[in-house]
This record gives sequence, C-alpha cells and structure tokens, in this order.
Amino acid sequence: MPSVDKLYAWLEASMICTGELAEAVAEVFSRYSPEGVVINSVTRFDPEGHEEIPTGDMQVTAYFPQDDQTEDLRRQLEEAIWHMSQIAPLNAIEYKLIQDQNWMEAWKANYKPLKIGRNLIVLPAWVDPALAENRVPIIISPDMAFGTGTHPSTQLCMLALEKYGVRDMDVIDIGTGSGILAIEAAKLGAKWILGVDNDPEAIPSAINNAALNGVSEKIFFEVGTHTDVLNRKHEPRHAPRVIANILSPILANMLATGLTDLVSPTGLLFLGGVLEHQAQALADQARQLGMTLRETLYQEDWVVLVLHKPA
Repeated sequence: MPSVDKLYAWLEASMICTGELAEAVAEVFSRYSPEGVVINSVTRFDPEGHEEIPTGDMQVTAYFPQDDQTEDLRRQLEEAIWHMSQIAPLNAIEYKLIQDQNWMEAWKANYKPLKIGRNLIVLPAWVDPALAENRVPIIISPDMAFGTGTHPSTQLCMLALEKYGVRDMDVIDIGTGSGILAIEAAKLGAKWILGVDNDPEAIPSAINNAALNGVSEKIFFEVGTHTDVLNRKHEPRHAPRVIANILSPILANMLATGLTDLVSPTGLLFLGGVLEHQAQALADQARQLGMTLRETLYQEDWVVLVLHKPA
C-alpha cells in the first residue's frame, strides 16, 4: 500500500475570517507556507440575481508540502493563530490533504479572472490573455499574499485610480505588495511609478508581475516606507497621485509622520484598507493636515478615502 506521503504531497490549510482580519491571518500563514497564501472573498449564490454575492468574509488558504517538517509547521501555525485569537476571535483552521498531481490545480482554482470598474480585468498569469476581451488586462501571478485584487479594498483603490485618472502623471504606491496598483497605473498611462513595500519578499513578486504586464520600464520597486521616499536623494519624492492601501491604524501613523508630504499640490491621496467605522477618524486626521475629502468609495464594510491637497 502506498504511503500517505506518496498519495498526498500537500496539506491545504484554510480559515474563514472577517475582512478586517484577513491580511493579518494571511501574514501569519505566510510565515510557515513556502508556496504562498491566497486570499479570497467568500460569496453566496443569489438565486434571484443568479450571481455570487460577497458575504464580507474572506478565506485565507495556504499549502504545505508533506514531509518530515509538516507536523512541526502545523503545530507552529496553530500556536501562532492561538495567540492571535486571544486578541480577536478566530475560526478553527481547516485542513485537507491534496494529491501531488492535483495540488497546483487546487491552488489555481482559488483565483479567477476578476472584472473591476468599467474597463479593468485582473487575470491570473496562467489564463489566456484573450479572456480580457475589450478590458485592460492586469496580469498577476499570486505567488504570495501580497495582493491579488480579490480584497474589496484593493478593488476600491483600482476603481479610484480608474475614475480619477493617472495619465501622464507620476504615481507613488506605498505598500505596493504584488504591485497590482502600480501596474494598473502604468496600464492607464502613468508616466512613472514608484512602488515601495517594507517587506523585502514583496519586491521580487512585484517585479515579476510588472514584467508579465510589459510595464517594467515604467515602474521602480524598492524596499521602504513613506519616510524612505521622503528622504530619497532623487525624485520622485512627490507625486500628483499617491496610494496607500494598508490598514487604518498604520495609515493613521503614516499620516502623523509625513504621508501627505508625498502628495504634490492639487494632487490626490488614496487611502485604502479602511473599515467603514474607521473612516471618519482618518478623514478628520487628514483634514487637520490640510487635506480635503473629495469622495468616499464603499464596498461591503470597506472604504477608500479620496483626499485632495490644495494648491
């Protein structure tokens, strides 16, 4: 009889959690998963509209190779999640064994083409680009938990960039992750884009995605934060379009430490990763720094604030 290791080469670990906790859970999963993490919106079928409706929850999924380290990694993951659950309630992790020949297909099944706004579509790298039809394709290889377009906050930022435009403008993307927003800016005609992330492992993923989209010459990715951009010796240190799609508590700290200084006069700052109940406090903080609220975009419990800097 074949061994379990030969039949099942991968262990799938997944958890359904609130949208607010999804990025934090994914970060914990990614510490132990060498193959990366996928974040998906949980949907329910609406029989009247014959479509899938987001529930507001997210599913975080990771894959672990079955070897002599698997059980140790599983125990470490369980312990890390237990500590996290002492801060916020979490569901149990669910596990499933995946046969070797099927694990990649199971992983890819978690990520499908995603239409956004009037003209955009996010495509996983393995599908036929012809699926884009007449939309602007943004090709992403979701090899790590750095942003694949499935999170409502990312989608709202994409909508905001499409609505307010970036053509012939410089763009700064703080917390660039997979580079999805920087790539969108390039596809929409931005002149030059700087994407920074404080996680060094995000940068190779972003560079690879830019190459998949044929926009590498327009985007420069580097490790850092907004303060590193402010301290750069060369431009761009400022831009008419600045994006920060992170989490509200981090954004509040960034606002207090110079984030709005990145925005050129008359420019716009897009703040994503904000839950609806956090938006007012963040908008008030930005207002005290001289910004005015142009618009608030909503999706499920998430919002993106569009802030304007006066001349």
